[in-house]
Amino acid sequence: QVQLVESGGGLVQAGGSLRLSCVLSGRVSSSYAMGWFRQVPGKERELVARISWNSNMDAVADSVKGRFTISRDNAKNTLYLQMNSLKPEDTAVYYCVADPVYRAWTSPAYWGQGTLVTVSS
Repeated sequence: QVQLVESGGGLVQAGGSLRLSCVLSGRVSSSYAMGWFRQVPGKERELVARISWNSNMDAVADSVKGRFTISRDNAKNTLYLQMNSLKPEDTAVYYCVADPVYRAWTSPAYWGQGTLVTVSS
């Protein structure tokens, strides 16, 4: 069984920064790709960022380009999302995901429970 546990969400003012973390555990391969989705109630979920198992490939959504950075530390089985210059429209529940294949997922294999990020104006 695979477990993904996010942390680091919270309330921040517009223009501020947060760093999300996600620890991967369980019966997993170290070669899993990982990423972050976000979802606002009533809207479609959005793939925010993804990264390959060895960090050789990564991508972020146009909506966060230049502000968000994805990274991982395989020695710690941890994924990060550094979020800078936050805007109120970044408010959402952020989900950590993992999948054996690096691609622009619609339904990755594994999901965390989500962490809420609220950006006040």
